[in-house]
Amino acid sequence: MALDRWIALVVLLICLVYGYSAFFLMDAGLPPFMRRNPVWPSTFPKVLAVCGALASLAILLGFEGRTGGGAPKAGDLDYRRIARYDLVRAIALLLLMAGYALALRPAGFLVSTTLFLAAGAAILGERRPVVLIAVAAATAGVVWYLVQEVLGIFLRPLPTGL
Repeated sequence: MALDRWIALVVLLICLVYGYSAFFLMDAGLPPFMRRNPVWPSTFPKVLAVCGALASLAILLGFEGRTGGGAPKAGDLDYRRIARYDLVRAIALLLLMAGYALALRPAGFLVSTTLFLAAGAAILGERRPVVLIAVAAATAGVVWYLVQEVLGIFLRPLPTGL
């Protein structure tokens, strides 16, 4: 079985477990007044689980639009030449995402998001620090405003001690 089908199988298993928890476990603790709402907290996870399972099934069954076997084309990923890809950047971005998730609560949304966006852009190749900080700070501020003020979801904007 090709690498893309193995990955699709793993994603399908993850979607099945996620879907089981979304469909059967998440709604058990809902208060009675929320049970009459048209949209529950588990609605988006249910949609994600179904879409992910359908997409991975399409890859497993070969419906993803493959034109034929043989050598990969210029834009395709080739696991046989994985050493030629820039794995350092990919791993650095994954570590940065994990660090962002850990720093979000103690550092606050604005600080951690600004640092995450600036560091991510620097890893991807942006070299102008003024542009990095300005765009990252503006983006973090706009997202914080939309989530906090428009949606009404509390996000701690600054570190706990401030």
